[in-house]
Amino acid sequence: MTRARAAAGSLVFLVVAPGVAAGLVPWLLTGWDSTDPPVAFKLIGGVLIVAGASVLVAAFARFVIEGVGTPAPVAPPGQLVVGGMYRYVRNPMYVAVTTTIVGQAVQLGRPALLLYAALFLAIVAAFVHGYEEPTLSERFGSDYDRYRRNVPAWRPRLRPWKP
Repeated sequence: MTRARAAAGSLVFLVVAPGVAAGLVPWLLTGWDSTDPPVAFKLIGGVLIVAGASVLVAAFARFVIEGVGTPAPVAPPGQLVVGGMYRYVRNPMYVAVTTTIVGQAVQLGRPALLLYAALFLAIVAAFVHGYEEPTLSERFGSDYDRYRRNVPAWRPRLRPWKP
């Protein structure tokens, strides 16, 4: 796969998967209607949204640059992606999407989005455990096993892992 194809595929997948999970579903649940929380909540929520979206875009870019593939299971990377945010946490995309949803909940003052964020995280954790980890272990063998031993799945390390 070329980097151009990886970039195009990653962009499509970014819109489809995280776009639906962190954009369409929260909009369907709330219509973006705010309960007018305090200004501090709006600011904190905004920071969480920007942080989550930034990490998400950087993680997608890492798949193109380092893995020469996409995060989509139908067009996986040719190389194990362990750079950038992946040096701190194995699942930065899922953490970023969850952070974005939580940010929306705080900014809009909508507790229903917190429940949705918890449901989203439970579903992706089951997917990671049941599909992604076995698939990556089979595909990348001891490299993935070593990475998995050194980098936590959900709670970022304080210092980056150096492979």
